[in-house]
Amino acid sequence: MKVAILSGGGDAPGINAVIRAVVRKAIQEYDYETVGVRDGWRGLIEGEFIPLDLKTTSGMLPRGGSILGTSRTNPFKHEGGPQRILQQVEKQAIDAVVVIGGDDTQGVAYKLSEMGLPSVGVPKTIDNDLAGTDYTFGFHTAVSIACEALDRLHTTAEAHHRVIILEVMGRKTGWIALWAGLAGGADIILIPEIPFDVGEVCGYIEQRQRRGRNFSLVVAAEGAKPKGGTEIVYSTGVDEFGHAKLGGVGYYLGKEIEKKCQNIETRVVVLGHLQRGGSPVAFDRVLAIRFGIAAIDLVHEGKFGRMVVLKGNVITSIPLKEVVGRRKTVNLKLYKIARVFFG
Repeated sequence: MKVAILSGGGDAPGINAVIRAVVRKAIQEYDYETVGVRDGWRGLIEGEFIPLDLKTTSGMLPRGGSILGTSRTNPFKHEGGPQRILQQVEKQAIDAVVVIGGDDTQGVAYKLSEMGLPSVGVPKTIDNDLAGTDYTFGFHTAVSIACEALDRLHTTAEAHHRVIILEVMGRKTGWIALWAGLAGGADIILIPEIPFDVGEVCGYIEQRQRRGRNFSLVVAAEGAKPKGGTEIVYSTGVDEFGHAKLGGVGYYLGKEIEKKCQNIETRVVVLGHLQRGGSPVAFDRVLAIRFGIAAIDLVHEGKFGRMVVLKGNVITSIPLKEVVGRRKTVNLKLYKIARVFFG
């Protein structure tokens, strides 16, 4: 059997650990041939493959990014894209495709599986918003990076008596903002699920001032928006999946706070792709390995059109159709706990 592996969408720490696990078990236990697809679905459309074996995947466990590259290519936005993929699979005698990606990538996998592509999904997004799985690899690494940033910002905010706003990733959900903010002692956390009121934010800041705390740390997910407002975008235009480039809520918030709060100076830090880069933390490495092993096991069992997931501490799988179009929003009970520490 010949198995292809691709990674689509944004990169996440742990992709290479998945690839390594799939290749290792596929070769050593099942005697399969494995190949990598360059740059996600684009590479499968254009037929760009690289051989994967024990040597080429050696030493990849701590490495961030993706040795295969990635892209936000949507085959259904390219003329004849799905048909070209199926033709490439047949031409290359590929028996199965392991698809590493988030909602958009798995959505394409589902549509193509309905057209006959034998595929198995591996959930990947630092936003942790993919339905059906408790956690996605890369999330804990992103939280760790954001938490370290908060630890460092705490001292400079206190020294200068400033309000510092940390903008983190989170297009539609605030998992990173909530976890990092709670762990890093943020004084206010803003998430996409709950539109914010600038007056309320200023109220928390002034409440801290009355207690003699002349600085504040605010964590805002990039998709957070003011009440009655819309998401703040970095630039016009959308990608092939219809997503706008978000960014700027931190600067919007900083200006509004200075307008409404007297004698308040703000600074904004945007973590951006720092959250995606570098080595995965131990939890993400182990989860990625477990996902990779489970994915090749599904291939071996012929259980296609499914995605491996984590439920509690058990790796299992669900149909791809249960993932598409659904989003896992933050646990509002956890947000209620975080609010205890606001102000």
